Amino acid sequence: MGLAVAWELLNRGLAVELIDPDLDQASARACDRSNGSLAALGVLMAQVFHRSSGRGWRLRQQSHQLWQQWLIRLQERGHRLNRRDGLLLLAATPEELEHQQRLVAQRQGISLHSRDLPWLRGLRPSLPAAALGGLQSPGDGQLDPRTVLAALWCEARAAGLQTCRDTVRALERRGSDWQVHCQSGSNRQASWLVLSAGVASAGLLAGLGHQVPMEPVLGQALELELAETPPWEQGDHPWPGAVVWRGINLVPRPDLPGGGRFWLGATLEPGDQPSATALAHLRSWGAAELPWLERAQVVRQWQGLRCRPVGRPAPLLEQLEPGLLLVSGHYRNGVLLAPASAAWACDQIQAGR
Repeated sequence: MGLAVAWELLNRGLAVELIDPDLDQASARACDRSNGSLAALGVLMAQVFHRSSGRGWRLRQQSHQLWQQWLIRLQERGHRLNRRDGLLLLAATPEELEHQQRLVAQRQGISLHSRDLPWLRGLRPSLPAAALGGLQSPGDGQLDPRTVLAALWCEARAAGLQTCRDTVRALERRGSDWQVHCQSGSNRQASWLVLSAGVASAGLLAGLGHQVPMEPVLGQALELELAETPPWEQGDHPWPGAVVWRGINLVPRPDLPGGGRFWLGATLEPGDQPSATALAHLRSWGAAELPWLERAQVVRQWQGLRCRPVGRPAPLLEQLEPGLLLVSGHYRNGVLLAPASAAWACDQIQAGR
């Protein structure tokens, strides 16, 4: 999130410094730690959002439009971004199926399609037999967070981004400016400060008298490879992108080696300790009981921490004091909401200047 804000600020002609302990300045890339950004699957759920009004709906629609612009800008600069269009939500209960059908009827002008059982049965590999129907959204999809991070990092550095690999230990207001005190003993000064430090944001804000509780929610994810010839594009209908079953995303990744790999994720585990039971439920894709899935081999396993606000809706986009912006607490939608969040922060800074 901090990198997205920095890139947008640089595009608007402002000077930016990014302070982060996980920056590897020597190789000009983000270190491979299991943080939220690197652990995300990048599923983009904008058009199928369950509400049709309110701040959450508006942010998703704004980001949906902005992502199209961002991808064009980055691809024109020569970056290859692994995006897969399409999303299919499977209904596990009659209530879910009824809600999906209402969305199709209500959202005029948005491409959504109800899919019946015969249509689902034509897909290969097979879907969970317990599915009652589905909601297909061609406009949603999945974006590989690693390729996006690499592209944003490259373009931000080329635009003049300054970096400091350090841990922020305290924030202090001095006159009209902000002082950032780092663990190494160095200090930074700026007229505007954007705080995007995940759960660590709460501790830094507490030192200023702001109570903004947040909690970590751990997510485990898996990359698997099919034992047989990749069948993602076979059957009466090809798989329409990522598929969601009982809250778990299955993302085909034909762009990865072999063409038959896919991602499963992610669990929802309060705290920062992984659960073997949750991992087993994930591995079975929510007890999908599919032979082809059981035969697949696990290639990679990883985990990361999401930041969820306590008692407040995600995300937290707030100006807490003059020159102090909080852009954090995106929970499960950090990749999706990055463009709209960055635009909000930049608008506040430009208006305040």
